[in-house]
Amino acid sequence: MTNYNRRTLLKASAAFAGASAIGFPAISYGQTEKIRIGHLTPLTGFLGALGAYATLGMRMAEEEINKAGGVMGRPIEVMSEDSVNPATAATKAQRMLEQDGATVLMGEISSASAITIMQVAARNKRLFMQIGARSDTLRGKNCNKYTFHVDIPNTVMVNAVGKALLRDNMVKDKKFFTLTADYVFGHDLLGAAKRFFAANQGNLIGDELIATDVTDFSPYLLKLRQAKPDVVCCNLAGNQVTNLIKQYAEFGLPYPIVGFNLNTADAWAAGDGNLSGTWPTVWHHDLDTAASKAFVAAFTKKHGKPPENHAWIEYISFKIMAQAMNETNSTDTDRLIEYFEKETQFDILKSRKGYFRAWDHQLIQEAYPFTVKAKGQAKDKWDFLALGPALPAANEPLEVINPTKEQNPCTL
Repeated sequence: MTNYNRRTLLKASAAFAGASAIGFPAISYGQTEKIRIGHLTPLTGFLGALGAYATLGMRMAEEEINKAGGVMGRPIEVMSEDSVNPATAATKAQRMLEQDGATVLMGEISSASAITIMQVAARNKRLFMQIGARSDTLRGKNCNKYTFHVDIPNTVMVNAVGKALLRDNMVKDKKFFTLTADYVFGHDLLGAAKRFFAANQGNLIGDELIATDVTDFSPYLLKLRQAKPDVVCCNLAGNQVTNLIKQYAEFGLPYPIVGFNLNTADAWAAGDGNLSGTWPTVWHHDLDTAASKAFVAAFTKKHGKPPENHAWIEYISFKIMAQAMNETNSTDTDRLIEYFEKETQFDILKSRKGYFRAWDHQLIQEAYPFTVKAKGQAKDKWDFLALGPALPAANEPLEVINPTKEQNPCTL
């Protein structure tokens, strides 16, 4: 276990370093007892590269919070560990609460591991801020009152890309073939994609479920060549997306490829010249807001590279949690739940503030489609993605791209 304890005593005049769009007044530590937070994220396996960025964002938020005086005048100490797999994640989460003194649990990217941590949180009646897993089922049939979800769900990812496809007349009467990760996240994403195709007269002619340890996609690419779809859809996750993109480019298949899930770290790893099509994202370092630019500048100065979306989402999640504790003057689970369920708004470095929806605990926020810049337009190896306009549009309610109560079976 790695504990990232930074500073324990600071002067009353201490202020946030770098970006601090989600903030609170600098205060002096009235007591030195630490507020301990249990943090779990995958640092190995097919999601390990995303977890590495998540940890950088978490550490940056921790440092800024402590420099500003901590939470309720007390320093925070984040206990961060590799979640590894669902069983290990649950065991570590229980230990953090039972033995290590964690006040709340935060983190995760794998939907399968997130479910088991959610169960631990509910059993112990402790808060879990589920940051990076996107499966609809987490905030649907598996929802519980002790878990709040920060990342956008699969349905929103599909809607973000779907609006762009509809705009470009790439859905009605088109033949789609999907490649889907064979675990809860992929199954869930495929379900959302099927609903979108059915609602918009798209024709799904084939799907392949792919184990998460597959690295050679040539058998599936040969099936695509035989099927001759109009559009190929990627429902994979982590470094599998990178591997598919590279091999797809090598095969030279003529069918446009789009994705209902992509993280910028995977896009960067694929490299300019390999990625094409339309994809969704929850945030990108080119987002044109003052708060986002300040965060990007501070992160880039610190790490020599721009933040990936998992760095951003961990950063804003820890700021949200610190704000909640400071404004309620409490780490009590029930008081924090009540605070979030009031649909308190948070500056999340986007054009519009976000808030947790009271009935399913989902953070409601903007999403974005992105495409790939024309060859030669990229300023550096992180610059080849072209961010599309925010969804929903400024004149639409934020909730319109999210599942409704009728579509979501969540009962808290």
